[in-house]
Amino acid sequence: MTKRELPKHVYKQRNGLYFQRRGWPSRKFDCDFGTPEFWKEYADILAVKDQPRVITSRSFTALVKSYRASPRYRNLKPRTGLDYDKHLDFFVSIMGDRNPAKMQRKDVIRLRDANAEKAYFANYSLRVLRVLMEHCVDLGWRDNNPARGVSEIKTAKNEREPWPRELLDLYRATCRLGTRERLVMELCVCTGQRIGDVLEMRWSDIKDGAVFVRQSKTKKELWVPILDELQAALDAASRHSVYILTNERGTNRWSYRGASAAVRKVREQIGATAYDIHSWRYNAACELLEAGCADDLIASVTGQSPAMVQHYTRKVRQKIRAIEAQSRRGDKARNADL
Repeated sequence: MTKRELPKHVYKQRNGLYFQRRGWPSRKFDCDFGTPEFWKEYADILAVKDQPRVITSRSFTALVKSYRASPRYRNLKPRTGLDYDKHLDFFVSIMGDRNPAKMQRKDVIRLRDANAEKAYFANYSLRVLRVLMEHCVDLGWRDNNPARGVSEIKTAKNEREPWPRELLDLYRATCRLGTRERLVMELCVCTGQRIGDVLEMRWSDIKDGAVFVRQSKTKKELWVPILDELQAALDAASRHSVYILTNERGTNRWSYRGASAAVRKVREQIGATAYDIHSWRYNAACELLEAGCADDLIASVTGQSPAMVQHYTRKVRQKIRAIEAQSRRGDKARNADL
């Protein structure tokens, strides 16, 4: 269809048709052009004459406000939302009054490179900007996303590994039973769950010698038997809240930021800065593998997919297989000498 065929104030964008009129809010049509439903939708828009018109300033401040009110933002996981907020606020602070419709690919690259010394921040900002500019396209403010296809800054990737046994023992020796630092470690290692799910655990989730988990990321429901190390930590814990891990006042659950900071302090104290909270999930998967569990048994505890079980245990798996292979090789050589 051409612009000549479209009715007044209707414009074709990359992702559909929009009603755009000065002083009126931009609106995307839900119905296909030319259908009776389209013409009714068009008539309904024009019929609202007495409703106050809100002129939306096309600025990054307005764009971020609109994005935060959209389902795209509201459907984010709480932790992801907090991460996005840091970068959304950053965009407003440096480009608040600028028109996002005028942003070009070169501007995106310049913004990325300005933070090159902080590669993680630069790359995460690029991801959030890509989402934000897609929302800009959805609003009909522009017909392309200038952040799409812009590459991230390449960094040396450090693969996460499980905590060595000696560091886990040192952590336990440093954090006595009854402390939150000890309890969060035992919950992560012994249940094999993500830190977000561990922080959401309640005392009412414990029943019949196991803890019930409903993973926030996968929505999987798991019943994980409690190991002796975890039971000792639970027995020593205070119960001032419905949550197992609470804030200092014992009135609500421990925040991710608070737990991360507390564990980081212990890591620095014992020389374990190369291993983080998520590495404890690797410990769980690897310990299950070393105990002779098949992948489906490991997944029954961690809730991981077969591919993720393989990923988390690949180094330990290689070591186990190499030991078996070399043992067979040695047996063959010895038999040949007889």
